[in-house]
Amino acid sequence: MAYNHTVLGQLLKSVPRLEFEKLAQAHDGKRRSDALPRWSQFVSLVLGHLGNRHSLRDIEAALATQQPQHYHLNIGNVSRSALARANEMLDPDFYQQLFYKLYRQCQQSGAVPGKKFRFKGKLFSLDGSLIDLSLKVFPWADIAPKKAAFKLHLGLDHDGLMPAFAEVTEGHGAEMDAVDTFTFPPGSVLVFDRGYDRYTWHKELTDKGLFWVTRSKRTMRYEVIKDFPIKPQTGVISDQLICLTSAKAIKAGLSAIRRVEYLDADTDKRYVFITNQMRWSARTVADIYKSRWEVELFFKWIKQNLKIKSVIGNTINAVATQIFVALCVYLLMAYLKFVSQSDFGIQSILRLLQMNLFLRRPLGQLLHKWKADPPPPKTTLSLRIAKVGQQ
Repeated sequence: MAYNHTVLGQLLKSVPRLEFEKLAQAHDGKRRSDALPRWSQFVSLVLGHLGNRHSLRDIEAALATQQPQHYHLNIGNVSRSALARANEMLDPDFYQQLFYKLYRQCQQSGAVPGKKFRFKGKLFSLDGSLIDLSLKVFPWADIAPKKAAFKLHLGLDHDGLMPAFAEVTEGHGAEMDAVDTFTFPPGSVLVFDRGYDRYTWHKELTDKGLFWVTRSKRTMRYEVIKDFPIKPQTGVISDQLICLTSAKAIKAGLSAIRRVEYLDADTDKRYVFITNQMRWSARTVADIYKSRWEVELFFKWIKQNLKIKSVIGNTINAVATQIFVALCVYLLMAYLKFVSQSDFGIQSILRLLQMNLFLRRPLGQLLHKWKADPPPPKTTLSLRIAKVGQQ
């Protein structure tokens, strides 16, 4: 019988270990010999997310209970105190860089499903989401007299619907401050809400050869240069080339842009979009903005399924570390789905992993639906009943 690592061990083989250790050396340098290694910290936090562990004590107990099953993970004994120190003291930027490495690994898998639109450029949805904290435990995260929170900023890649860019800030951090740290491939299309309403940034994106779609502000000042023909049956009310006339837009040097007004048949609401893309149909512009909802669904998913809302550390380092490891866990599951070409969605893969973390079984068997044994023919059952009756 062939030997198999645990399901958790097989999942972690997707992490390029040599690159992991090089990255750890570059970030941490020479550390004390008794300090918890980065790999031990990472594996422990991955277990916390996949095993639905609510505290450091819970993680410690789970590792101790499964000691005979995880020796192959090469993490040694992990104490609660050592893990707490590592979470508080070690730079979370390490896991942000690991997140980007795993994202590139997913891209290079050759099996990432494409977006639903036909244009060639990448499509990214940008957004930020507040995650509430206890003000008594996290006074550094106060955003109101009786409220504390931090903010996760994301860029969601519509190829594979996976996070491509991420930043963690204090709760009052502006979306624009985070997005300035993201670098997008040439020709990309960015879709975002009115929280990213800085005209100078829109101009920078245009100058870099990037396209964008967003909703217009209600107070936007403009003059109509040209009206384009429309197809009312598509829900488009107007399609116009406009020139912004506000002082901020003129100072930013933002030239003529496109304005599309659209009536959503499902909600009977009117929306006004602006974009620097002149070639798409007006309905495509509306559909691209509607696809931004995917990033909202992603936020909802990770809050409900990974350990995002219950934080196991009190410092900004511990919070950011936990969030970036959660994103790494998501990318590991996405990579698993891509390379295995499994029919299961991410939700089903998560459930399979949670139920079988320390099971020694080929992971591929869990990722594909196996056929159940066919039921016995009804004739066989009828014959048995007849024989019993005869007796």
